[in-house]
Amino acid sequence: MPRLPSPLTLSDRDRPAPELRRKRRRETATAWGFISPAVLVIVGLSVLPVIWSLLLSFQADDLVTPSRWVGLDNYHALVKDPHFSQAVRNTLIYTVLYVPLSMALGLVLAVALNRRIRLVGLYRTLIFVPFVISAAAQGVLFSFILDPEFGAANSLLHKIGISPQGFLTDPAQALSLLVLISLWSGTGFCVVIYLAALQDVPESLIEAARLDGAGRWAIMRHVTLPTLTPISTFLVLWQIIQSLQVFDLVYVTTKGGPLGSTTVIVYFIWEQAFKNFTAGYGAAAAYALALVLIAFGAITRLLQSRQNRRIEGATR
Repeated sequence: MPRLPSPLTLSDRDRPAPELRRKRRRETATAWGFISPAVLVIVGLSVLPVIWSLLLSFQADDLVTPSRWVGLDNYHALVKDPHFSQAVRNTLIYTVLYVPLSMALGLVLAVALNRRIRLVGLYRTLIFVPFVISAAAQGVLFSFILDPEFGAANSLLHKIGISPQGFLTDPAQALSLLVLISLWSGTGFCVVIYLAALQDVPESLIEAARLDGAGRWAIMRHVTLPTLTPISTFLVLWQIIQSLQVFDLVYVTTKGGPLGSTTVIVYFIWEQAFKNFTAGYGAAAAYALALVLIAFGAITRLLQSRQNRRIEGATR
């Protein structure tokens, strides 16, 4: 009489259906037991605040007295608020200046550092170090350097015969200087990303272009830059998100001044919610910013999909 296999040696396919269902339920329960702490943290710190702030944007709430439902009144008030319009304008100017400059400088520096030169590791480290410094620390550092009365910048200008400047206290200079400070720190991230991408450019393509008589600029234009297109798309989206969310640097250096010349959207949200105690109005401004970020993400995704389809069509 043939011996039946032991239950311990039965595969899932050979097990009876009720036993297989019990086993899967046990495995599911065990899995949820492991991931439930992380799920609770994500739900408690991410999902619930998003839902609560969305509901808050339709209410008049000062964080003290009971709130009342006002519907879309907060959003209608945003459209007519000149301070919000100024914050949007300042944020757009900051973004338009910071994003292309950081990417262009990052690409130039990455190309320069993608060579076998002496101490190249040190140079790469020195360029990346400012990126890991917090925005608050950068703000404190440059507040001392650019102080109109006691700062090192005006002291240097005085020695070369240039009149003192207002720097961060001058409405005409403050926003541009914040862009320069951000470039000092944010360019390092672009350099690292572009460096990694440049090292993945197929050497065979470069050699083939050289054999065809292409020079350095022709190789950069027709080989390197097209290969870097997906990375550039990622960096555009990443840098736009970072520029639209700038807050720490503004808070530490200018507090949105002088005369509102550096008030950006996130600082405007903070000011409305925690300084003027109009939390519902601030939440509405936050969701206006969220819609802009979602739109940028969708547009970037669409452009990347079209580029990928174009590349696939060209390779067929």
